[in-house]
Amino acid sequence: MATDTTEWNVKDTLGKTLEGLEAAKKPSADGLEGDKLVLNMGPSHPSTHGVLRILLELDGEVITKAMPDVGYLHRGDEKIAENMTYNQFVPYTDRLDYLAPLANNVAYALAVEKLMGIDKALPERCQYIRVICCELARISAHLLGLGAFAMDVGAMTVFLHTFTEREKIYNLCESLTGARFTTSYTRIGGLARDLPEGWVDQCRQFLKEVEKNFDETETLLTRNRIFVDRTQGVGVLPREIAINYGITGPNLRGSGVDHDLRKSNPYLIYDQLDFEVPVGSQGDSYDRYLVRMEEMRQSAGLIRQCLDRLPGGPVSIQDGKTFLPPKDKVLSSMEELIHQFMLVTQGVNVPSGEVYFGAENPKGELGFYIHSTGGGTPHRMKIRAPSFVNLSVLPYLLKGEMMSDTVAILGSIDFVMGESDR
Repeated sequence: MATDTTEWNVKDTLGKTLEGLEAAKKPSADGLEGDKLVLNMGPSHPSTHGVLRILLELDGEVITKAMPDVGYLHRGDEKIAENMTYNQFVPYTDRLDYLAPLANNVAYALAVEKLMGIDKALPERCQYIRVICCELARISAHLLGLGAFAMDVGAMTVFLHTFTEREKIYNLCESLTGARFTTSYTRIGGLARDLPEGWVDQCRQFLKEVEKNFDETETLLTRNRIFVDRTQGVGVLPREIAINYGITGPNLRGSGVDHDLRKSNPYLIYDQLDFEVPVGSQGDSYDRYLVRMEEMRQSAGLIRQCLDRLPGGPVSIQDGKTFLPPKDKVLSSMEELIHQFMLVTQGVNVPSGEVYFGAENPKGELGFYIHSTGGGTPHRMKIRAPSFVNLSVLPYLLKGEMMSDTVAILGSIDFVMGESDR
């Protein structure tokens, strides 16, 4: 009798488990109808630029529905920020768009400095170096994005070309910050350190070499019949749809919208520099490629202007209550010792209030909303991740396209899941 009961309980439990598994599957495919093939694309890295899952409904090889499933890399950065001082959170910004950590650092620091009211008081040299860092990050991110995009549609050689130049940027980053990938270079009120000796000349040499690489990449791709056929007229994003979805960055400009925060809402010294904002006309994958190619050329020009005009002076605000005092003074002066102790243990004292600051990052508008109740840690923080917003348009872009065009469309959007999922 005991055996019968045990068997019955096992069967009953197994049946409930299977029912539960079936029920758990249903919500993810909710809304898909008809005798069509439902296909999971991902979650994996190949062809998806991060851990992204897309649930595709196919009628033959034509996509009839697409549902992106994000969140596989979620780390809770915004909640973590509430338990850290403002400077302690800088390394976490490296892990957003980890292809452009220097630009992430700057965007976050500018948000905090705007809340403190010191964004206009930054030394000139600090502002110039920050712009150089942001534009190097833009070139680095676009080089990888275009290299991976080309490889997704079959052009392996381009990936090798772009990665070669990107490695040179990493050498510059290592010389400047001490790290290649996660730089943590910016500080609230300035920079961790000044440019090392000989760095300006190394950067000038890199600009000469990378501009030759742009020409080679364009020779390989821009009039390549296979690449053109795979991208022209594919993943068309009309101007109105792009605006309605809140798309920003190269994806928005590829749809013909002339919007760049460096022009429309200039920060640092961008309003003193001469550069053009490339804009597409068709809004397809090919236009998004062309926009990024021209953006890299403009970034190289911006860096060259900054190197030519680079002023002398300090790279941080000379205020012991905002920025860590020099170590030699800490060891010889009681006042500086107290300032260091307060900044390290409690953090920089930020006034009560709230602020939003958006920067023109490689993927689009990276924004930080900070709510402060005073003290050294934020009460609340919200990060506007451009990759997350740009991914929201996938159901529109993929519908009606061929299954084989999915990787081309994803490559042209150029997203990073670390930023999307935060």
